[in-house]
Amino acid sequence: MSDAPSIPDPARRRSSPAARSAPRSPPPPPPPPETAALAGGAPGSSSPRRSVRDLIIMGENKSMGKIWEDMETDVLVKIFKELNLVELSPVSQVCRSWRLACSDPLIWGTLDFGLLISNFIQTRASPYIWVDDRSDKRLSKILRLAMAISRGNVNCMIFHYNLYMKDEHLNYISQRSPHLKRLVMPAWNRISKDGICMAIQRWEELESLTMPSIGYPPYIMEELAKKCKNFKELKVMGSFDLLFASAVTTYLPKLKVLSLRCSKVTMGALLCVLNSMEHLEVLNISHCLLFEIATNGRRQVIHELDDNTLQRASQLREFHHCQSRQCVACQRMMLDDGILRWYRYEDWFWRRDEVSSLDLKDYGRLFGAQCEMLTSVD
Repeated sequence: MSDAPSIPDPARRRSSPAARSAPRSPPPPPPPPETAALAGGAPGSSSPRRSVRDLIIMGENKSMGKIWEDMETDVLVKIFKELNLVELSPVSQVCRSWRLACSDPLIWGTLDFGLLISNFIQTRASPYIWVDDRSDKRLSKILRLAMAISRGNVNCMIFHYNLYMKDEHLNYISQRSPHLKRLVMPAWNRISKDGICMAIQRWEELESLTMPSIGYPPYIMEELAKKCKNFKELKVMGSFDLLFASAVTTYLPKLKVLSLRCSKVTMGALLCVLNSMEHLEVLNISHCLLFEIATNGRRQVIHELDDNTLQRASQLREFHHCQSRQCVACQRMMLDDGILRWYRYEDWFWRRDEVSSLDLKDYGRLFGAQCEMLTSVD
């Protein structure tokens, strides 16, 4: 994977030399509203709304060049924050000052790919997913573009639960985002043990991880303990059993926040966490399917926590729990037998969390619906 952005700007090809060099020539009329991007000015204000094409022409206009070169970086950043990933690509190539502004951490603090999904089908053999080759190429293309413009300033990356990247993709972004503090990556089907461990070794500043259930969790907990000294938040989406709980308590005893929201959790795992993690401050088991194995070997679902469990949980700063038969989310968990079929429900449902620091809120601006249409691969 190379670092060069690969999405050209059609407006730049169409502008003639005369239009670029004419003294103080006014910018061309803006494109239709559905393709225009804000460049300063709020709705209802007297400030003009300018498209990416307008910005590029003004940046290349010799008589106006000095004005743009002298503009404060923070002003440029405020303008460029209104652009998405595809729009930033040509803007970042206008001049050095624009390039620096386009890579500012205020723009790239959070890179949210929550709308980007793979074209896949489920299979019966490991890794239980087959992904179309064009889908992989498209992901590579988008990651090249994002990493080239951001220049290592991404602090948080969010991926969809149906975005199945490979070791190749993970290796690429881990090399180019050394200051990553938060990773939300709910799908690891095509990522190997060596692939995720290598990425963790590079992300020494990582503080928060959202991950799926995996067959043998101790190796990733051990890697986090070794390399990420400031790690404090873990969210698990899937199943959480005694093996998983033991790995967390053994390798991450100073963990501050643990969310198991909408997961399948054994009572043994829950008690292990409550009894062993002295530094834990926040625990979320909202809408979990809690169960234990009865003496006859059958699974028994727990709908109410006993007083002993509640007393231990009361020592936490925050304890979120809901196992109500009247709760819609809890009903969904029962319907799906504890392994939530996220695709059945609202697009935003998987992004929610009762713990404010883990809630993903609305989709980011950098990769919106318009980017989906403009980053296709033939």
